[in-house]
Amino acid sequence: MKTGLTTQLGQQLHLTPQLLQSIRLLQLDGLQLEMEVRRALDANPLLELEEESVAADDRTDADGARLETAAFDELPEASMWDVHGGSWQDGDEDRLQRLEDGGTTDPQLRALQALALELDPATLEVAAFWLEHTDDAGYLTADARALAAQAAERFAMDVADAEAIRQRILHGECAGLAARDLRECLRVQLATLPGRVPARHIAARILDEALDLLAAHDENALAARLHLDPEQIREGIRVILSLQPRPAEVLLPAPASHIVPDVVAWHADCAWRVALNPATTPRLSVSPLHERALDQLDPKAEQNEGARRLRELLQEARWLTRGLSMRYETLLRTARAIVERQAGFLAHGDEAMAPLTLKEIADEIGMHESTVSRITTGKYMQTPRGTFELKHFFAVRLEGASVSGPAVRAMVRRLIENEPAHKPLADEAIAGLLARQGIHIARRTVAKYREQLDIASARDRRRGNVSTLARAG
Repeated sequence: MKTGLTTQLGQQLHLTPQLLQSIRLLQLDGLQLEMEVRRALDANPLLELEEESVAADDRTDADGARLETAAFDELPEASMWDVHGGSWQDGDEDRLQRLEDGGTTDPQLRALQALALELDPATLEVAAFWLEHTDDAGYLTADARALAAQAAERFAMDVADAEAIRQRILHGECAGLAARDLRECLRVQLATLPGRVPARHIAARILDEALDLLAAHDENALAARLHLDPEQIREGIRVILSLQPRPAEVLLPAPASHIVPDVVAWHADCAWRVALNPATTPRLSVSPLHERALDQLDPKAEQNEGARRLRELLQEARWLTRGLSMRYETLLRTARAIVERQAGFLAHGDEAMAPLTLKEIADEIGMHESTVSRITTGKYMQTPRGTFELKHFFAVRLEGASVSGPAVRAMVRRLIENEPAHKPLADEAIAGLLARQGIHIARRTVAKYREQLDIASARDRRRGNVSTLARAG
């Protein structure tokens, strides 16, 4: 065996502590960033919080965009699988006697207070019986049939009448309360959602036929069992995630959930402008007094442990301030690129949503696609059309067309909303109308978007119109 030395050229990426910190700062949402800044201020005496936050090169004047918080209209993806809490019973205390206490935070008592406005005293006692047998999540703690029989015996009534009172609670203001299980709870909430709900029927099929796969988070298996596209499955899951798997918690007093936008976009002087929200962009700086003191430190004192620790804190402070600056610059550049590409959507709505990918934005701002993915996750933009997560502005190009899927879906909705009442448009007819506009899609694609919009088929819409005319006549 011969031994020798060889040279080899190559490239290797080393993730330095500074780079790792910058990457982590990019993916934090507004609340997480605020907590990180507070932690850094508490741990590092060399850091100072700048009171006046100035965006990189944009400042809003008195006539510019007004920064406001916007209500978050989607419920968080709460854990849907752990629905059983402790018993509502609290010793031998009769909670019905505390019904007059208007300031109670007990969810079951708050439910009784609402029912007291519409039920007679005898029926209210039966309702209290049902609520006494629900847990902290709002589910029955025993078999519904056995409880109905027990209520019938206690209150000298029919079992059917006792069950009818449970159904009144179940479908009441707090839908899902006193449900037998998760499926019944979510099924009731799904049925009581007001208005037209996209993918309502898909969500119902998931709950009825594949709740086990939903709990396992297996989208591919769901699609296979229900013979649906993965996109349709995701639409159905999104509807289910908007429901409340712990109905009793709805009755708990809690402050309204709001989000503060990270970026604001507004139209002025015939152009779109973008600025960072000072409320979500805290600025940190290194204390100049401490920095000068360390720079003037006697070299002999550098050997002191305290001095070395101060040097480390100074380095950490500089890394953090640079990381924050990188985050804000990347966020602003990304938001500007998105607004430039989606100006049509901001001005005209969903039908003008342009196809857009993370790679396109990454190429435009000269950064990696993963960086754009991090900076657009959990960040929100306030626009005249509403407040959206930055991810909302990315749309897949429809195969064989120059428009995005969301735009075509909005067109399908508009065509159906404007169709003649006596002659609803079939999916094939809608595809033909879109083809006249240069958008060539298959009939099954129209059907998919129609189902996502929770719109019935042409035959069912015609039948509904006939029934309405008959009642009017």
